[in-house]
Amino acid sequence: MSKTEADLRALRAELVERLQSLRDASEMTADNRRPVELDQTSVGRVSRMDAMQVQAMAVASERRRHDEARRVEAAIKRIDEGEYGYCIVCGEEIAEKRLAVDPTVATCITCAT
Repeated sequence: MSKTEADLRALRAELVERLQSLRDASEMTADNRRPVELDQTSVGRVSRMDAMQVQAMAVASERRRHDEARRVEAAIKRIDEGEYGYCIVCGEEIAEKRLAVDPTVATCITCAT
């Protein structure tokens, strides 16, 4: 693998920043994921349906953020353990271009398919 220690430190710093950004976004949208109140005296039926749709979209977005955060954490762990850039299935190097597109990938293209 052609990544130097400095490259890996820089990549790790970027991943840590990305992870923090995901956590910050999660905190900022926590209110949107709360269950929708069904108080019929204050909100009309259409407004409640809209609120429920917004809540469902916020929950789906949170799920995607959580999945991405897990991939970022795993990539950071692989960097720390000296395993970054190697396929977790077959142990072969992951192509540089593949890692450039998504630095969190854990498998080579052969094992991914």
